[in-house]
Amino acid sequence: TSADLLKELRIDRKAPPPAPSRRGLWIALAVVAVMAVLAAVGWFVFGREKPIEVETASTVALGGGGGAASVLDASGYVVARRMATVSAKVTGKVQEVLIEEGMRVEAGQVLARLEPIDADADRALAQSQLQAARSQSAGVQAQLIEAEANARRLSALVAQQLVSKAQYDQAVAQRDLLRAQLATAQRNATSASDRLRIADIGVDNTVVRAPFAGVVIAKAAQPGEIVSPLSAGGGFTRTGIGTIVDMDSLEIEVDVGEAYIGRVKAKMPVEATLNSYPDWKIPAEVIAIIPTADRGKATVKVRVALKAKDPRIVPDMGVTVSFLEKAAEGSVEQPRGVRVPSTALTQREGADVVFVVGAENVVELRQVKLGGVLGDDRAVESGLAPGETVVIDPPAELADGKTVAEAPQ
Repeated sequence: TSADLLKELRIDRKAPPPAPSRRGLWIALAVVAVMAVLAAVGWFVFGREKPIEVETASTVALGGGGGAASVLDASGYVVARRMATVSAKVTGKVQEVLIEEGMRVEAGQVLARLEPIDADADRALAQSQLQAARSQSAGVQAQLIEAEANARRLSALVAQQLVSKAQYDQAVAQRDLLRAQLATAQRNATSASDRLRIADIGVDNTVVRAPFAGVVIAKAAQPGEIVSPLSAGGGFTRTGIGTIVDMDSLEIEVDVGEAYIGRVKAKMPVEATLNSYPDWKIPAEVIAIIPTADRGKATVKVRVALKAKDPRIVPDMGVTVSFLEKAAEGSVEQPRGVRVPSTALTQREGADVVFVVGAENVVELRQVKLGGVLGDDRAVESGLAPGETVVIDPPAELADGKTVAEAPQ
């Protein structure tokens, strides 16, 4: 009825209120998180500190060397005077290889072994032949003892005319024959002994040993391969087990132009610089000038001895050498240290400093000790190393730990 419908529209104030929905709360949290991420991205893009644009230069080492000056620069390579590709003396199948690249070996150390089947069989045969020869010699020796006794006995009987002279002569002939057979058997035993010794050498030839102490730079064979010292040219037969270099025999070979060879003398001091380590100056000395020229290149080869032994020096490395000439007496020794542009020097809190560019273009404030003036440059005695990068005309806002960028030219 109409009355009932009106009652349904009445609000029941005694009923509990409905539970609030959490959907709005999650939406609000998501909006706050998005705003935080946007704020972080905005700070990273627009708010972080921009690198300071600067100009840079590299430090250059000053000529020290105890008053020595370079009269000639040349390039060459590190070579080894003692290098050998080790091979077996016989042809055979490789049983095991006991070396790897970079391994240090001593003189006489076993590098590899070949299968000794044939060599062992040959030795066993020689051993049997020696035993047979010795047995034969022992048998003839016993017969000779009996023949000598019989000859002595018949000699006494012949003197008493109890036996005929023919019987005695026959006994003497038998004795002499056995003496000759014994000498032959003894020589056969000696030959068999020599044959056994040769067989032992054959067994030893299946073992490959290092001829001198050094470092293995190449491993050329694997177990199961056939190696032969006589194989040359094409084919699939290996000729060596590995290559060994005596690192104590390393030296430098330099090709010097004919027009400048007159500046090079024996025992001349040299300063060598490896291309891999440009900041490392290695003292060296001229060994000899090879008395022949290369017609095609118009150069003369010079041998240079390294006075420093170091694992970083390896064969076939490129090297630049400076042939030095001792300064005259009374000359002023060149200062040690590096030279930098004068504009790279500045002062902070009353001290002479420079800004050195390090990893990720972060500068380091470094205090230095200054030397003399070298034109537009300045000598720095301590605090800097050759090859470091310094900031030129550092701005006032530049400080330790700041990030810099190379200014466009």
